[in-house]
Amino acid sequence: MDFRLHKSAPGAVAEAAADALIVIAGGDTPQALPDARIAALVRDALASGDFAFKPGRTLYLQRAAGVAAPRLVVAAAGGETAKAFKKALAAALGVLKELGARHVAVAASFKLETAHAEAAVLAASEARYVYRHTKPSAPKDGALARLTLLVADADAKAARKGLAQGEAVAAGVTLARELANRPGNHCTPSYLAQTVRGLGKEHDLEVKVLDRKDVEKLGMGAFLAVAQGSSEAPKFIVAHYRGAAKGVAPVVLVGKGITFDSGGISIKPSAEMDEMKFDMGGAASVIGTLRAIAELKPKLNLVCIVPACEN
Repeated sequence: MDFRLHKSAPGAVAEAAADALIVIAGGDTPQALPDARIAALVRDALASGDFAFKPGRTLYLQRAAGVAAPRLVVAAAGGETAKAFKKALAAALGVLKELGARHVAVAASFKLETAHAEAAVLAASEARYVYRHTKPSAPKDGALARLTLLVADADAKAARKGLAQGEAVAAGVTLARELANRPGNHCTPSYLAQTVRGLGKEHDLEVKVLDRKDVEKLGMGAFLAVAQGSSEAPKFIVAHYRGAAKGVAPVVLVGKGITFDSGGISIKPSAEMDEMKFDMGGAASVIGTLRAIAELKPKLNLVCIVPACEN
């Protein structure tokens, strides 16, 4: 997906060239909105009871007078925080989901800072995400292909930084979701190891994968005991990202990588057994974080450890 920034002059938001315009309202009065033409439309909607400044409420208008975009969505956030902004944007994108808007422009009634821009990317990425890899008929992609954030000239630098951060974090979140959503016969310990090795090659990371013999030599009896009931080979995965000086102590993340859990203190009943593929959610989160960090390139040292096996 393409994320862009456009410097919009005060009062010119309604002129944005896009398939749809989303305006996030942080306050509870129309006059706070970034364009007088949109404020007038909202006043009419308030008077008719079609809209209210309550978090989660949206107003959709087709071919609104004075608005260049053929679709207009106004969403109430109930505040100006990045969290409130993201929630309102997600609601607005939900309104557009089944429509044909490929390019969406987004503005707000308040200053958009780095955290808001990052939230915009995450909201759009989540709105577009569809799992399809093991489905017999893959769902079609939604129309949304580009999101342009409309900001004042003075806010452009901070917003541009947020877009870059958001794209890296979104890439990590998407990878984590993809790993967790794959069934256990696809997302095996070997598949997790292959995924981390791929990240290592792409981002120049040090990756080491210990197989059963390596684990036996190290005396990892508890890990081997969990893995002994499966024909799938266990993999103990260690990855290093080095962005700080060698002597700086690393952050260490450990993610549980039980790619399918049929056991426990007793064999589980069949109900909801399919959900046991999510027992590697910790591993998925750590691997997704590794990808985000590798793309952001912060000044820190990171060690990611994933003991992966079937139970």
